[in-house]
Amino acid sequence: PKFSNNVVSISTIYPGASPAEVENTVTKKIEDAVSSMENIKKLNAVSYESLSVVTITLTDAANIDISLNDAQRKVNAILSDLPDDVKTPSLSKFSLDDLPVITMTASANMDDVTFYDLIDQRIAPVISRVSGIAQVNLVGGSEREIQVALDASKLQGYNLSVPQVQQMILSSNLDFPTGSVKTLNQDVLIRLSGKYRSIDELRNLVITTSKDGAQIRLGDVSDVQDSKKETEKLARINRQSSIAIQIIKQSDANAVKVSEGVHAIIAKLKTEYAANKLDIKIVNDSSIFTLESADAVIHDLMLAVVLVAFVMLFFLHSLRNALIVMVSIPASLIATFIGISLFGYTLNLMSLLGLSLVVGILVDDAIVVLENIQRHMEMGKNKVRAASDATREIGFTVVSITMVIVVVFFPIAISSGLVSNILRQFCVVVIIATLLSLVASFTIVPLLFSRYGKLEHIEGKNMFGRFILWFEKQLKKFTIWITNILNWSLRHKALTLIMVFVMFLSSCGLLVGGFIGSEFFPKSDKGEFLVQIELPKDAPLEQTNFYTQKAEAFLDKQPEIIQLITTVGQASGDFGGTQATAYKSEINVKLVERDKREGMSSDVFATKMSRALSKVLVGAKVKTVPISILGIAENAPISLVVMGSNLDSALKYAEGAKSLLATIPGATEIKLSVEKGTPEINVQVDRDKMSAVGLTLATVGSTMQTAFAGNTDGKYRKGEYEYDINIQYQDFN
Repeated sequence: PKFSNNVVSISTIYPGASPAEVENTVTKKIEDAVSSMENIKKLNAVSYESLSVVTITLTDAANIDISLNDAQRKVNAILSDLPDDVKTPSLSKFSLDDLPVITMTASANMDDVTFYDLIDQRIAPVISRVSGIAQVNLVGGSEREIQVALDASKLQGYNLSVPQVQQMILSSNLDFPTGSVKTLNQDVLIRLSGKYRSIDELRNLVITTSKDGAQIRLGDVSDVQDSKKETEKLARINRQSSIAIQIIKQSDANAVKVSEGVHAIIAKLKTEYAANKLDIKIVNDSSIFTLESADAVIHDLMLAVVLVAFVMLFFLHSLRNALIVMVSIPASLIATFIGISLFGYTLNLMSLLGLSLVVGILVDDAIVVLENIQRHMEMGKNKVRAASDATREIGFTVVSITMVIVVVFFPIAISSGLVSNILRQFCVVVIIATLLSLVASFTIVPLLFSRYGKLEHIEGKNMFGRFILWFEKQLKKFTIWITNILNWSLRHKALTLIMVFVMFLSSCGLLVGGFIGSEFFPKSDKGEFLVQIELPKDAPLEQTNFYTQKAEAFLDKQPEIIQLITTVGQASGDFGGTQATAYKSEINVKLVERDKREGMSSDVFATKMSRALSKVLVGAKVKTVPISILGIAENAPISLVVMGSNLDSALKYAEGAKSLLATIPGATEIKLSVEKGTPEINVQVDRDKMSAVGLTLATVGSTMQTAFAGNTDGKYRKGEYEYDINIQYQDFN
């Protein structure tokens, strides 16, 4: 069922800032701003390289949408206090609907840059128009970029600065209306077309004129190339490079309907781009697991109905009477759909589970009523009189039986919290179906028996009669055995009470002694897990990719593995979020069916792979993460929070706790949330010298930023598409 945890996340990007700088200039200010919000349960803030993430966990009483708007207002109030280079903070609420429901891979017979344009500009917009799709994300691929690689020595030779060149490139790339010319007959608009029409035009741009009148062009001080952006993320499916397409559905959309729509549009796109040999494969579809689970519950429901029918046939001795009672099952179940519709519920795992569980309960009232009607008929009454008297006689008893079941489930249905959100539909469905079975037992069952019912005495003349008599005989033996136990218990009351008390204490002892554990969700074997690889923080993407390829080669040799979905430069975080970091990578491993891997669970297999990979990938941290029933990476089951007056003292105690926890049997992959800083080159300026040459800190900072990080404010238009013009120092400078 649809449910959301009351969590608001505030993400803020501060390009190039260290974690300490992010914490002091961004994170603390946002924390202070939102700390006055109502209904806050927990406030958690993490400062990464160039990124601040503040997570607000709200109480169950909070309305997530109102809280999100409140947080937005408070963040907007402090925007002016944040550094100038900080991007606008992004606020979002955690929802399972924000996770990809479908992951696809695309490949075609064309070069990388053209193919990325096709996917980004043509394919993705078409897919996003499918009803129910909120967003289409691309991972991997090579995006086109115009690179202006500045030569530092040539700039110095021509006495030019980086900001000068940058300003000239940007100011010479304008296109805007300048008014109109009016005549007696018409009014003609005038537009200044100053956008670069070709790469040669950009290359021949005059930057300045020397003292002797020579024109210094952009090509003289830089290398201008039509190239592709520096790769930040790589995507591979079964070791084949590709572009991964992730589809996120709208919050009120049905994942199964979205999946059907995507399958239809893919077939159409393949036909349209057959000349380019476009191939789109769906590698992960969450709706398949949903449909399989729902089908399993529906089969259980049908099996339950059949088994109930057989049991009633044995006890009621008559096919006619069994059918009269069985009418209450479809009558109650079908009428329950009205309640499901009125409450706005859907047929999901929880509501279907409620329906399958309630099948046995639905016939309880009907059996009691039918048995009493038969008793009244044996007293000599006709069918109509017996049906009326018997129903009135046990009305209170039947109502009390039903209400006992209702009052068990009702408190969960009206309570609040995450557990209630998950179980509410299950409980409400059980309550509705049980109450409707009460109505059916007081109306449909007496009515049908008064018309078609009759007393039947089993004489054993046929096969069915003989079987029923044999069953009755076995039932009689069982009844005598139970009666003997009851008589013995009544004769030895003290001993019976002592035995029951000891058994009660023993059962409680199973919990206390740790023989029976506890967990929020029982582990489900989806046959899927994640392998996360982490290298030292100064590792470039190329090295991470090399290690990941070694891991893929090892995993590919395992017969139990059928699919590998790899992302290099990205890893899953809390609440299904992802972190883009060059030194991390992730492999989604899909296994064969459980019976084909010798009964080994995915958790056990994942642990086995983790140990084996640790020996293959020397110098890298390797861990495996199970995928929960919700389809996201599971967090560590136990987390310990260490708080102190400052980070250094808290870190000292945390490291002590980490070494202590490592000694506990069964504890693995213990990790601190505070990581060591990334290696950096710290530039200290000489303010006197800077002043002597007429420079300011802002000029030096912007020059260094453009030189080493690049500037992509300028755009180059080709046809209907626009591409970044990246101004940066050459790699070999």
